[in-house]
This record gives sequence, structure tokens and C-alpha cells, in this order.
Amino acid sequence: MQGIIAAVPTPVDAKGAPLRDLFLGHCAWALDHGCDGLNVLGSTGEANSFDTATRKRVMGWAAESLDCARLMVGTGTPSLDETIALTRHADDLGYGVALVLPPYYYKPVSDEGLFDWYAALHEALGTRRIAVYFYNYPQMTGITLSVALIARLRAAFPERFCGIKDSSGDLAYCRQLARDVPGLQVFPSSETSLSEAVPSGFAGCISATVNLTAPLCAQIWAARSAPPADLVAQITAQRGAISSQPLIPAIKYLVARQRGDARWAKVVPPFAPLTEAQRAALNAIPDLAAAMAL
Repeated sequence: MQGIIAAVPTPVDAKGAPLRDLFLGHCAWALDHGCDGLNVLGSTGEANSFDTATRKRVMGWAAESLDCARLMVGTGTPSLDETIALTRHADDLGYGVALVLPPYYYKPVSDEGLFDWYAALHEALGTRRIAVYFYNYPQMTGITLSVALIARLRAAFPERFCGIKDSSGDLAYCRQLARDVPGLQVFPSSETSLSEAVPSGFAGCISATVNLTAPLCAQIWAARSAPPADLVAQITAQRGAISSQPLIPAIKYLVARQRGDARWAKVVPPFAPLTEAQRAALNAIPDLAAAMAL
């Protein structure tokens, strides 16, 4: 898996239950408008606000209706047993990649403890073919997956631990992973990194804002050996403007605007709807509507 990957949101009804047709409609749009793949049930998808049965239901919708070769799915939880069960279910459905957060409740936690946790996940998956991508998001988990830990797991189980999504925003960390961990697919979480994908050895990006900027991002990825400076500047400005507001409510609001369906703007508590001023700021982003319509 490589290229432009959207961390897709999950639309919900008034009671917080996911809406199948809205979800699949947006997924299809993203794949048809520049995305090489989709990350289902990641942070943008509000996965950690759903119970196991709901996560399995949404996983099933995507697997039944979309090309699993273009999908990865979030299966990480603080519970090892629950993570194993969700990852096995993903494999049963045909997903090739599971994106797995570290066990994020107990802190501090040592690299040795994290190695044992991920190794136990690998052992429980047995001969299943699903690959595991690490999900490094220290702002949410309070844990930074060290380069040494990732290198050790990659060396011990190279057929299992194949990539990482890094949401720390630390491109130096991403560059070090790409340089020091052979064969690891490294995906920063911002499309602004695409301008250095070739020299830094990045496999692409996995981003929330790609739900809106995918058509332009695809142009940059296609020309990644010499990315057009004007497109890079446009993407950088749009990403900055969107992420200056609460990110997940902003993504869902803009998808609602794009799709012409107000139901998309509903978020799951503890997220709150955007204020009028926040919506106005998003509506004023230059050229965004044109980018989304490409």
C-alpha cells in the first residue's frame, strides 16, 4: 500500500449509530477522486467511540462494498484480547492491513512491555496474512513508539510489522524510520509531507484532510519526483486552515458541505458541533470548494 490514503470519517445518526449509505458513498468518492487507499475506523473515523460490535459492522460494510486491497482498518485498543479479536475479524473480511495503536491506558510503559504486547498480537494471529502497521499518535495515546522498538519488532517479525502511520507531526522521526528500518512503509499524517516523499523515502501519507484535498494531492503524488511548487503551497495553506479548527468536526462539516447532506456534520460525544464562527472560517478557505469538486 502506498500513495494518498484518506483517514475516512464515519457518519452517524442522531443516536450515534453509523450510517451505511453515507459512509460508503463518501468512500467511493474518495477512491474515485485521487485516493489510492482508505483508512477505515482510525481516529478520524471516531473508532474509539464505538463498541466492538459497531466497529465490526462498519468494517464489514467497507469490505463487502470496496476493494480490500485498497483498505486498511484500525483495530488497536488498550485490550490485547480485543485487539486480537478485531484484527482476526479484519483478516476474515479480507483486509490486508490493520493499523494498531499501542495499549494507551497504562503509563509509563517500557519498550520491553510494548514489544511483548505487539509480539503477543503477532503470535495470536498465527499464520494469518494480515499485516500490522504501527499507529504512532503520542498526542492522544501518551506513548511514542521508539525507533528502536519498531526496528526490533520489524527484525523479529518482518512478515507482520510492515508499516507505520505517524501522527506526531515529527518529520524528523519519520525520516529516521525510513532510513533506519529497512522495508518499513512510512506514512506521515499530513499531505504537506508529500513534497519530500521521494528524498525522505515516504510511502505516501495517511491524512484526515485528504478527504477534501485528495484531487490535488493525487497530482502532487503523481509528480512526486518534482512536485509542483504552486500545488504544494495550495495544499499546505488548505491543510493549515482546516486543521486550525477542531479537526474531526471540521472534516465532517466540510464533507457535509461537499456531499450536500447535513447528516454528515453529526459528531459523537465528546466531540461538539462547530460554532458559527468556526463554520464561517472553514467556508472562507480559498479554493477549497474547487479542489473538492475536481
